[in-house]
Amino acid sequence: VIEKLQQAEAVIFSRRTTKLRRRRSRRSIMSTTKTSTLHARGSSATLTGAPADKMSGSHLDTIDLSSLPGMQKFTDRALLGLLKTFVGIHRDKTILEWNDDIRLGLGVGAASINLLFGMDAGWAVEGAVGSEYKIDATYLSPHVNMASRMMSATKQYGVHFLLSERVQKLLSENAKGTLRHLDTVTVKGSSVQQKIFTYDAKARHDFFLYSRTESQADLDSERYSTSIWQTDQDLCAMRSHVSDEFIAAFTRGRDEYLAGNWPQAIELLLQADDLMFQAQ
Repeated sequence: VIEKLQQAEAVIFSRRTTKLRRRRSRRSIMSTTKTSTLHARGSSATLTGAPADKMSGSHLDTIDLSSLPGMQKFTDRALLGLLKTFVGIHRDKTILEWNDDIRLGLGVGAASINLLFGMDAGWAVEGAVGSEYKIDATYLSPHVNMASRMMSATKQYGVHFLLSERVQKLLSENAKGTLRHLDTVTVKGSSVQQKIFTYDAKARHDFFLYSRTESQADLDSERYSTSIWQTDQDLCAMRSHVSDEFIAAFTRGRDEYLAGNWPQAIELLLQADDLMFQAQ
């Protein structure tokens, strides 16, 4: 794990460090050393491992994230955090009162407060971007861009959550069982097909019935186990409208759609719509 971490750091910071070395050499401020350190706003990273000219950006994408200790639990809790956030905005009394405030909808129609979520897994460069007048912390990588695309695509699919295949593979089996394979797509700039998944979360007006104190929520977080996906009241309430019959009908319709059998796909997907409507 340490070796892979060092390889990742070497790839991420190699180009920036090379530029810094050239500048320092030209200005005669600092002599070149075998080990270089990059400092950024209260943190430092020592570059070790393979030379930069023997590694490329593709090395980062070959790192198997599932091999990292605790990654499955970490991914589960990341998704769980988004789901609890979704529940929180539909439970908070102040936010619910804003939905009824006519001032928010003046000139634009009825207004409501909601959040959309996209997830991808991979590496990212963390750092400060800006000028001496304004500096923002940001994360830069193709995986950050993919998460943003997932979030934007939720509007096209009419769902609250979209997860990439990379995220789905890192989840526990219990968590995977709550996801629905929505489509198989290729994204801009890539010819590789990947599956995208959703968590069928439905906003309910009775979420307040399952509210817990902060100390109780913290205790649940510390005692996390994969059984939470079948026992947590919030999670069960969000998916109460999803039946086995709906999943079966949708799966058949999706498969026909991906195979290009449009008439059969339309018929089956309309059946799935009816089944979900009845469950609501």
